[in-house]
Amino acid sequence: MGEGAGRDGVQAGLEPLEELPEAALREYDLIGFDPRGVGRSTPVTCDLTPEEENWLRPYKKETFTKDVAWARKVADKCREKSGAVLPHITTRNTARDVDLLRAVLGEKKISYLGYSYGTYLGAVYTQLFPGRADRFVLDSAVDPARAWRGMVQWWAEGAEPAFDRWTGWAAARSETYGLGDTPKKVDRTFWELVARADEKPIELDGLLITGDDIRGGMRGAVFSPQSATEAFVELKKAADGETASAKKLAAFTGSAGTGAAREAVEVPQDNMTASFWAVVCGDNSAAWPRNPERYRQDAIADKGRYPLFGDFASSIKPCAFWNRSVEPATQVDNKAGSLIVQNEWDSQTPLPSAQALHKDLKRSRMVTVLGGEGHGVYPSGNACTDGTVTGYLLTGKLPARDVTCRATAESNAEARENQQREEIPGSPIPERAPDRF
Repeated sequence: MGEGAGRDGVQAGLEPLEELPEAALREYDLIGFDPRGVGRSTPVTCDLTPEEENWLRPYKKETFTKDVAWARKVADKCREKSGAVLPHITTRNTARDVDLLRAVLGEKKISYLGYSYGTYLGAVYTQLFPGRADRFVLDSAVDPARAWRGMVQWWAEGAEPAFDRWTGWAAARSETYGLGDTPKKVDRTFWELVARADEKPIELDGLLITGDDIRGGMRGAVFSPQSATEAFVELKKAADGETASAKKLAAFTGSAGTGAAREAVEVPQDNMTASFWAVVCGDNSAAWPRNPERYRQDAIADKGRYPLFGDFASSIKPCAFWNRSVEPATQVDNKAGSLIVQNEWDSQTPLPSAQALHKDLKRSRMVTVLGGEGHGVYPSGNACTDGTVTGYLLTGKLPARDVTCRATAESNAEARENQQREEIPGSPIPERAPDRF
């Protein structure tokens, strides 16, 4: 099983046991592993403070010089603390480790279930070892051509149609929520609150919420319109000095709930972030410009194109100051069989990302869940998706053609719950900013 970059894979191998269909559990042994540099596999560290781990930094003219200094400092600290091992913590090497596990287990081929970053790991494995890939399920998929700067930017690009969908949803229910009876009015209500919070941050349970915080929180929330609407209503209440519901505001919470796992295996506090940078910077250094001015220009341009999150996505990152990759990036283009599974409304790996992987894997089939919300599809209680994936795992036969399923209220609720509790891994890139909501 494969999952998000920087996350504990041993635990991930155990979590789905109660969720997978009985037929699949009878057929397979589930094996999770900690990739090199993570958890029990000689955990890497950069000795980063919590503030240094915060990489979700919106572009601002007055803070950009400080943000460049932060990015350089993170890269320098990683080299100083773990420079000897950083070049070896890459997806290509993790794929080689997977093949070593196959050999140790005495198997000629392996079957694989990968979520999020795990889809990229699975795709790289099929590229390096196509003859050893048996039944591969790639759930909530990364576009290999955009690893990794482009995948961060997917977040901004994918959020804009989701935001438009949300304004329409809220407008149609204006009598219930009072945000405006047209999408344009809901849009205005949102940006007015952002402007208010930029002028005077909203106090919520001892935290001060800025307009940038609202943009960053809504980026993921709008993929589930009802949850986003309820959360936004509560945020407006807080701004007006009224009592707000912390439970409904949970839709704004990021996917950084891994502290307990780090403590349980006694790994460095910054291990997830340190191993994350090692992979996303080391996999393909050519994707990251070396000139800070390029990031500044891109952030300004993308804030105009994608107002919700464009400047967060395109502004400076430590990869600008990382050492060059020791190997070229993996170009995924092969005919190994695989099944790609994707929700239409996924905040972490948007639908076009999965479609791109489908195109790269020439013999793949794709299951698209129309109306599907959340990151991570299988299993969700949806008879169409669960039946297709389980059938492939049991028989090894891919569907004759791509499959389109429709989400149910129950499967969407399950996906949203998974995203909150992280039983199905959340992000290909961890949101390590301090909690805001």
